[in-house]
Amino acid sequence: MASADVTVRFAPSPTGRLHVGNGRVALLNWLYARKFGGRFILRHDDTDTERSTEEFVQAIELDLTWLGLSWDARYRQSERRDRYAAGLDRLVAAGRAYPCFESAEELSLKRKTQLAAGRAPIYDRAALKLTARECDQFEAAGHKPHWRFLVDAKPVQWDDVIHGPMRFSGSDLSDPVLVREDGTPLYTFTSVVDDGEMGITHVIRGDDHLANTAVQIQLFQALGAAVPVFSHLALFTGAGGEGLSKRLGSLSLSGLRDQGIEAMAINCLLARLGSSDPVEPVEHLADLVAGVDLSHFGRAPAKFDPEELTALNHKVLQKLPYATVRDRLAALGVPGDAGAFWDAVRPNLTTLNEAADWVRIAQGPIAPVVEDPAFAAAAAQLLPAAPWGEQTWSDWTHAVGSATGAKGKKLFRPLRLALTGREHGPEMMKFLPFIGRERAAARLAGETA
Repeated sequence: MASADVTVRFAPSPTGRLHVGNGRVALLNWLYARKFGGRFILRHDDTDTERSTEEFVQAIELDLTWLGLSWDARYRQSERRDRYAAGLDRLVAAGRAYPCFESAEELSLKRKTQLAAGRAPIYDRAALKLTARECDQFEAAGHKPHWRFLVDAKPVQWDDVIHGPMRFSGSDLSDPVLVREDGTPLYTFTSVVDDGEMGITHVIRGDDHLANTAVQIQLFQALGAAVPVFSHLALFTGAGGEGLSKRLGSLSLSGLRDQGIEAMAINCLLARLGSSDPVEPVEHLADLVAGVDLSHFGRAPAKFDPEELTALNHKVLQKLPYATVRDRLAALGVPGDAGAFWDAVRPNLTTLNEAADWVRIAQGPIAPVVEDPAFAAAAAQLLPAAPWGEQTWSDWTHAVGSATGAKGKKLFRPLRLALTGREHGPEMMKFLPFIGRERAAARLAGETA
């Protein structure tokens, strides 16, 4: 496939924060574009002026930037209303769009009646029976029309990259509203106009849009635009198979960032979750590009487990060199040689934020745990002189063992408890120098230091 052939888009509505499902769609579009040397377009679907805010626009772009997803072009649908007006004019001229004057209450009653009779809630096309004179009378009385697309009854077929051959009967599809009474163009319509004019070649999105696709293919054809290749991703569920709709607030990208989850941990999981490819920790986005293959994704809902993300985050941290985290560690006030400190505490971190706990434990004050004061006092007498390095712990514990006869767990456990207040933690040979001789002596004496 030639690079010039691939153009994809991510089109979020700036009415809220991006969640992991949105992040997955954005990431896979970006990876696909980069794999083929194509273009990734960010398009804010902000025609809903009541709910769309500049705050959410900025939040979306911050989240994408944090994930490392740069865009090649950016658009706002609110700035393209003239293009939608022109598109509607073309459909009207072709006899594929028509005005309707039913109120929201009337349409709701029609739907309820159809459902009560066991029929699908498909618009009955009553507006098609209106004469031009009747339409003029409605408008003269102050009633503004909403506009619908006239769906052709013929079958709609396409080969979905993930779901395989798809077929919908046009007679089973309701004529969608393109433009509301107040002039607001709706997603089904604006998305097609934009995709056609922006040369979108591949649409990668959630499979909750499958039915939309059948109608949109007819819209592409009616507007004379090329129909993209479609890939519909199965939606996420919770680890137990439950829907995530009520939990997505806790799984927003900004929320995960605040919890200390690494952007690359999210990228690694979202790039593979739901596919036949293994989830593996990598350090750079470029490491994920070559392996993206949309045909490897299944049709069954993908299970998103926060615990899996946490475990993956630990693995990603183990791959991060000090240079990558230097500024973030500096913000935590890491004492002494920050590179050596990172090397000491990294194996014990689930999130980088936890490094702050070990800064506190190294610098104090902490309440030491001294279970045997006599043993601790004997160990304090044998503390080596400064300066301390990685060899200090081995030399000191050898001397303490020789003097007290303690060995193994009975030697190392009480010393760790006294010095850190913890049963477990970093290798003491690496961590001890950050505590220092003065604090070590005070803690062995049972003093808060």
